[in-house]
Amino acid sequence: MAGPPASILEPVTADRPRSVLREVSFLRLWAGSTASGLATWAMPFILGLAVLHSAITPTALGLVLAVRTVGFLIAVPVGGVLADRWSRRSVVLWSSLAAAVATPVLAMSLGRSVALMAVAGAVIGAGQGACRPAFQALTAEVVRPGRRQQANAAMTLAVRVTTLAGPALAALLATVLDVPTLLLGSGVLWLAAALLPPGGKPAPAPAPEGAERPGFAAEFADGVREARRHPWFLGGLVALAAVIATGYSATGVVLPMVSRDRYGTEAVLATAVTAYTAGALLGALLIARWRPRSRGWAALAALACYGFAPLSLWLPGPVALVVLAYAVAGVGIELFNVPWFTAIQREVEPRRLARVSSLDFMVSYGLAPVGLALIAPAVDAFGPGPVLGLCTLVCFLVPAGAALVPTARHFSRGGARSTPEAAA
Repeated sequence: MAGPPASILEPVTADRPRSVLREVSFLRLWAGSTASGLATWAMPFILGLAVLHSAITPTALGLVLAVRTVGFLIAVPVGGVLADRWSRRSVVLWSSLAAAVATPVLAMSLGRSVALMAVAGAVIGAGQGACRPAFQALTAEVVRPGRRQQANAAMTLAVRVTTLAGPALAALLATVLDVPTLLLGSGVLWLAAALLPPGGKPAPAPAPEGAERPGFAAEFADGVREARRHPWFLGGLVALAAVIATGYSATGVVLPMVSRDRYGTEAVLATAVTAYTAGALLGALLIARWRPRSRGWAALAALACYGFAPLSLWLPGPVALVVLAYAVAGVGIELFNVPWFTAIQREVEPRRLARVSSLDFMVSYGLAPVGLALIAPAVDAFGPGPVLGLCTLVCFLVPAGAALVPTARHFSRGGARSTPEAAA
């Protein structure tokens, strides 16, 4: 297939020395996305502190987090349709504002009304879900094609730094601030997420007078049809879902047990999780500059590296082996995530980008609680060994199978050099 016209390639090549971090529009987008990610992470941690302070019960915590997840999963497809129908910037604004308004309600209802807490949690989750596909689509509008991989790496790097440093910062703030005040602070973060991002492209023109706009179901189905046009997307999504539902869930359930029963200390749990986050940081730094020739195969091979985490828990070995396995899994997940997001932004028809991104979030986020719910009974019934062995095989074999899907080699229907980014 012929490459893009020189008029497309030349500006990207000429702009290559300039970092995306020097563009004000991207920095505003990065700051807004980072604020939303920090607010998303902060809520369960702060509510955990509320349990420790006896402000709420563990049951109330579980209910609020559950309805937040439900709100998220319901809002993701809605946000995808709205972000393709209207301005992506407007969807980010209103969904983040909804979360910002609901957060003080959650803070005021702590210990007073579990029902009101649940309603506020559901609204916050809906705000989180609606803004995710909109942020992905807005990135493609704000950042030029040749710089999107670097931009996505910067986005995920901020998330990982927040995850690594956030607990210590929150614990420090908790020594001088009470839980409601900390929640109000997360509401301020949602306000920043609403106001900071720049404008993207203008909203699509409204339907002509008398013309009937397709309904929500029809527009979402149109996004599904767009996703089906890209075999690499379907194969990669199956691989990602399999790794999350098995490897991620199994290690989340079994790692605390192995830390306690095999090694006799909870320190292994903390060290392994820290190693995973540190590995993800390293992976984000690597992929910001690395452009593998077969980017799809490289990304799927990196995703398969998550199998080393359940493998290290399955086979007896020293603590260092578990820590190393989790670090490798962290590197691998970002070597997959960044090219994956970049490929979606590059290959999907722009008018349907948010809807296809919403499918990605629905499957990946939606299967995580399902896997967590099923793994624990499986461990009780069959023991951790067989469960970890099966999860290890799934993590290694399903991404390998996805690599055999047509167009998977380059995460592109057009080949290695069919895009400005490939030439950049």
